[in-house]
Order: sequence, then structure tokens, then C-alpha cells
Amino acid sequence: MPPTLASLVHHSALKLTVRAGEDRLDVPVRWAHVSELADPVPYMEGGELLLTTALKLDAEDAKAMRRYVKRLVGAGVVGLGFAVGVNYDEIPKALVDTAGEEGLPLLEVPRRTPFIAISKAVSAAIAADQYRSVTAGFAAQRELTKQALTDGPEGLLAALAAQVDGWAALYDASGAVVATAPEWAGRRAARLTADVERLRDRPAPASSVVGGPDNEDRVELHTLGTGRRPRAALAVGTESALGTAERYAVHSAIALLTLTTERSRSLQAAQERIGAAVLRMLLAGQPDHARAVAGDLYGGLLDAPFRIIVGESADGELLDGLAEVVESAAARSGEAVLVVAEGPERLVVLAVDGGAAVEACGEYAATTEAERASSTAGERTGDEDELVVGLSAPAGPIAAAAAYKQAEQALSVARRRGRVLVEHEQLAAGSVLPLLADDAVRAFADGLLRPLSEHDATGRGDLVASLRAWLSRHGQWDAAAADLGVHRHTLRYRMRRVEEILGRSLDDPDVRMELWLALKATAAAE
Repeated sequence: MPPTLASLVHHSALKLTVRAGEDRLDVPVRWAHVSELADPVPYMEGGELLLTTALKLDAEDAKAMRRYVKRLVGAGVVGLGFAVGVNYDEIPKALVDTAGEEGLPLLEVPRRTPFIAISKAVSAAIAADQYRSVTAGFAAQRELTKQALTDGPEGLLAALAAQVDGWAALYDASGAVVATAPEWAGRRAARLTADVERLRDRPAPASSVVGGPDNEDRVELHTLGTGRRPRAALAVGTESALGTAERYAVHSAIALLTLTTERSRSLQAAQERIGAAVLRMLLAGQPDHARAVAGDLYGGLLDAPFRIIVGESADGELLDGLAEVVESAAARSGEAVLVVAEGPERLVVLAVDGGAAVEACGEYAATTEAERASSTAGERTGDEDELVVGLSAPAGPIAAAAAYKQAEQALSVARRRGRVLVEHEQLAAGSVLPLLADDAVRAFADGLLRPLSEHDATGRGDLVASLRAWLSRHGQWDAAAADLGVHRHTLRYRMRRVEEILGRSLDDPDVRMELWLALKATAAAE
């Protein structure tokens, strides 16, 4: 610990005597400073033991001493050393009384004790304290390194919590708590998620100090990682500010956790190349080769039902965010996940069916869609910047190509509908009619039916309604005529006119299908 006034008083070689402020001798001394100025305050930083012979002070003037002592206390001076036998044979009563009233420790320095001896004692004690702190810091670094190598991040957190006499927590890229030490700190760490998320928005590396929930403790937050976006964060909670040794321990933990959580660029690039190769093999119908290349890298992902997620956006941050939440969710649940960037605007993910990664993808899409809906038209970006995601049905390695196509189809529907995420299973379970809500389809329908609409506008018949009724009754003349309230011969005449105007035969099933879809698309647009 740093030197205190008490340690200086107990220093046998200094022979200091306490004349006032006996109850405040445990205050740390940052430095010993000699000054004979009547007002040395402008040259003080706080925490000093001021030494003086009162060469320029009227130490017997009570008012002058009151002003002098008050200014010293206000400047943060922790003690006053007064040399006797130089200008004053003893410390004047006015100074003693004022120091006692203001709570400023007053030490009597005998003539045989030079000020430089006190300065050397303070300096030596500070140096010794710093040496102890550095030594303790190196010992902490060794212990943290040992725990990181043997027990991973959990062991490192436990060692760090013991070093700082507090608690520590590790957060992933999404701000979720990954591990805590001790275990009781889990709830406390979880309540700081919002602070961690705010820290992640700042340029890395970043740190902040926050008051713990309900003022329980003092918490330091630090981002981990070397990239533009932090991959994790560390929280350290203590009752008071960290000392030098504790600071060494925290900095060592940051470095070790960064090495643990941040994959090197070369390794990451190699894993990305392997992932891309595995994906290509799966899509080419070569699951056995894909398994051989993947090895144990993706665990049992290629042997269990998985889903393929395809996301697109011109906004790289949106795709980065999708990749982060999927990878973080998989890491927390112990799942394997394959993430492949197909160019700067496309991301492909293979994730366990029903797993945490797929769920996290849905939550991310829902949050993105809610933010998009709340933004005004003036604030929204172009469609090419917005995130769209397609999710396949569950599939195995043999059906990977079909699942990929399903994801692409779902993504295309998501783009047309203005949605963030569409699942392929939703398309199969629903109706084809919503797919007709497309400008190209509507233009085709309007062009196909326009001659009939123009005919009806002249008042010479109701060909569009008659065609709709006839198609809805599968060409049954009597039933369709009854729906229209006309004779079946009238309906037959109208259908011949439809064929004449369109130049198409209603006996052709493809023609009937196109006309029925055109009628449905036109009705959906009304």
C-alpha cells in the first residue's frame, strides 16, 4: 500500500511528532513537497504532505493561519510538516489550533530531520509500493494465463474475480452473458446488458465505468477484440476503484480473453474457405465429400436435419449483425453452425433445425422488421439496402440443393412482400394467391383482360363476369348461367365472343388457367 502519514510518523529515523489531526493519519501520501510560499496552493495537485519552515508566514497570526490552512485543505493537501528550531522554536498555537479545527494533520519536524529525508522516505515508500504492485501484477498475469490455458475463459474469470476481490463476467458479441465468476454474479451481470450494448456501439477498443444496479458496486466494462466490431466484452465489479495490481490483472485478462475469443485473421479466413467448400459440395450433391472436408469442424451438423438460411442486403452491417446473432446463439447452446459469405451482399447459413441459431435468426428478423416499420418513409433506405431472409424447410445433406433453392424462393417472396423473413414452409401451407401481388403479374393480367373490359365498357355485354362465373364452375353451363341469372345459350354466346376477342380457345387448359389467374390478380388489386 502507498505511504501514509501514520507510516511516516512511525518511521524511526524521522522523529516526527503529531500536533493535530491524529484521527486522519491513515490518509495516503502521494508526494512530499517543500514550499515557503504564503500561498502554495496553485502548485498543489492534491494528496501532498507540505513541508515548510514558515519563512514567509506569520504563523502566530490566527486569522492568517486560518486562511492558510483552509486553502491547503481545499487544495487536497493531506498534511503539513512544520520544521521547528529554524524560524520558530515551536509550532505557534494559532497554527496548531487552526489545524485541529480544520482537521488537517500537523506534524512537528525536529531540526535534525532535514526535509530531504522525509522526501526520500516518501519516495522510497512509493517506489516500494509500486514494485509490490508490479510484482503482484506479474504474478496475477501468470495465474490468469495458467487458468486460461487449463480451464479456458471460465477459469480465467474465476482467477480474475479472486485477484480483484470482486466478480467478473464475459459477454458475447450480442451482449448476452456467456460466463460469470463467482456464479452468484450471474444476475448482476445480466442487468448490465444494456450498458454492454451501448459500449459496443462505440469505436473499439472502448471502456466505461458504470454504477452497479442499486449502487451495489463499481463496474468496469471493456470491449474485447481487434476488429472494427468487438466480438465480446468483459465486466469487472468491485466495491471500490481498482489499485495498481488489480489494474494489471484486468489488463492481462483483457489481452488473454481477446486471444481466446478473437480468432486470427488467417485462421478465420481458412475456416471460411473450408465452410465455402463444404457448402459447394453439399449443393453439388456430394455429402460424403463434404463430411470428409469438414471433419470435426462442424460437429454433427451435416448428419442431422438442418435448415438453410439465405440473407441478402447491400448494407453490410445488417448482414454482419445476422451472422453475429446466429454464431453467438449457436455458441451459447453448444450447436455447430456453418456461415458462408457469398459475396458482399449475400450470406448463407446452415443451422440445426429447431436450434438456437434458427430461433435467433427469427428474433433478429423480427427486430429488424419492427425497426423498419417504425421508421418514416424519409428515413428508410432503398430496397436494395434492406435485409431480406429466406428460410428453407428441414433437410438433410442429400437434399441440401433442394433446401438451398427453397431458401432462395422464400427470399424472393420476402422481397416482393416487403418482409424481412419468409419461411418456405409458410408458402407451402398457404395459398398461391398472395404471390400474385406482383407488379409484373398485375400488368400481365390487365393486358390479357383489357379487350374484354373495353368490350364491357360499351354496354354490349358482361364478358368478364361471365368468364369468371364459367371458370369458377369448371365450364358447367347450367350452373354458371344460374349464378349469372341468364340462359345457358346466352352464356354460350358470351364465351364464343370471349374466344373471338382474345383469339384464344377456352378448350385449352393453359388458357383457362391463365385467365383464371388473371381474374384473381385483378381482383386482388381492387
